[in-house]
Amino acid sequence: MTRLLDPTQTFAELSAGFAWDIPDRFNLAQACLYRHADTRPAATGLIDCTGDRRIWDYGELARHSRRVAGLLADMGVGQGDRVAILLPQGPATLIAHFATYHLGAVALPLFTLFGSSALDYRLRDSGAKVVVTERGQLSKLPAGPDVLSIDGGAPDFWATGSVPPPMVDTAAEDPAVMIYTSGTTGDPKGVLHAHRFLFGHLPCMELGHGGFPNGAEVGWTPADWAWIGGLMDMAMPCFYYGVPLVAKRFTKFDADDAFALMVRESVTRAFLPPTALKLMRKTDPPAGLALQSVTSGGEPLGDDLVAWLGDAVGAEVNELYGQTECNLCIGSARAQSVARQGTLGQPFPGFDVTILDGDGLPVPPGELGQIAVRRGTPSMMLGYWNKPDKTQQKFLGDWMLTGDLGTMDADGFVTFVARDDDVITSAGYRIGPSEVEAALARDPDVVMAAAVAKPDPIKGHVVAAFVTVAGQVPEGFEARLIDRVRRDASPHMAPKSVTVIDAMPMTATGKIQRKVLRDRFI
Repeated sequence: MTRLLDPTQTFAELSAGFAWDIPDRFNLAQACLYRHADTRPAATGLIDCTGDRRIWDYGELARHSRRVAGLLADMGVGQGDRVAILLPQGPATLIAHFATYHLGAVALPLFTLFGSSALDYRLRDSGAKVVVTERGQLSKLPAGPDVLSIDGGAPDFWATGSVPPPMVDTAAEDPAVMIYTSGTTGDPKGVLHAHRFLFGHLPCMELGHGGFPNGAEVGWTPADWAWIGGLMDMAMPCFYYGVPLVAKRFTKFDADDAFALMVRESVTRAFLPPTALKLMRKTDPPAGLALQSVTSGGEPLGDDLVAWLGDAVGAEVNELYGQTECNLCIGSARAQSVARQGTLGQPFPGFDVTILDGDGLPVPPGELGQIAVRRGTPSMMLGYWNKPDKTQQKFLGDWMLTGDLGTMDADGFVTFVARDDDVITSAGYRIGPSEVEAALARDPDVVMAAAVAKPDPIKGHVVAAFVTVAGQVPEGFEARLIDRVRRDASPHMAPKSVTVIDAMPMTATGKIQRKVLRDRFI
């Protein structure tokens, strides 16, 4: 597929001269699958490693997608209806997505590890008409939506599909995907996106993976496709560009198995969440890796992690920033010399980002405020499903408020400090947990680290830290970690206490649940 950006231009030239060119009519099924099936049906689209290894070409995926579109149409699914997809990584998931887009319906990806309460909330809130799922998930489903139950995507199931109606001629602005937020700041909200939101991910893909696509690539992510990171930071862009995609999500992530998979399948481009990278750093990378670049996001990467990937793995790594509401708007691009220690990077071409104060006014370079993104980018949501008040609160004029605090320097590099509700105010200092956590994570015995506010009668709050370790807790460990933060970050950021816990509370998208730590231990 032709690149969106001119590879001969610098990042600054691209940013200065870029303008979105979105077609009026656009459908994700046509753009990501059917056109490949029409022009090169035998080319590899998916390498399924979820069980016995199997290659799926574009022609076969398209035939099955059209058949399932017929099945869904027979069940009454039409344009605008929500189709819940409760499936793990694998061909069935993609087929269900493309079948949904074929009908002009809205795909609602759901995480297979959700319990019955989480599923009940999302299915009722969305008004899903049909759930496409596996038999093992049926006992968790509430009454209400119809169920299309499959058995692992077996070919004989897909062959039972009816003759589909013609693909709906959707507008680029028509709704296509609804992804629920993690619910870290309240009830999960359904984030509704249009077909055009694919385009908003392409500048990051081309710049975050330097030279992408080059015609000889394989992509993979262990992140579940039920979340925007797995679906849109790797899976759908690979299909758009015609890059073979590996399907394999581990029930429990194992660093050695991940490395072995990447060697075996010659993976060249990967989206790896910070949690995965921290675990991979604890083992020796094998010989035979073809990995050229890694993107990562969800939690800040420490500079030592970036250095390890370059030195030990030989892969360029670029940190990404975005939200379910507006994804991949900021990041680094090392191949374009856009990277600065301790920062997220710069806004990608096509994204206008600023830092606002409490009155909604831009702050001077270097001052702390809320990161905000201007309307008009394709990856920005249409709105929260059935929550117009919440949608209105998310915006201030033309700016979408991220709820994240950060700074921007005079060169446009953005530094993430904290979620607005994660900031620790201690003795008049405002401390973001990310710097404390980065310092703690540099200790060789620390696997994961989190910092939260603990009430203090004199300072208002102090920093309380929590860590997980790979083995036995060394003697003098707490004092060693406190001293490391004092030395690497600042004395005023040093934790008052460091507690070793068995497991770090995480969202399904790999984000630390600091609120859980506060509620449980503070």
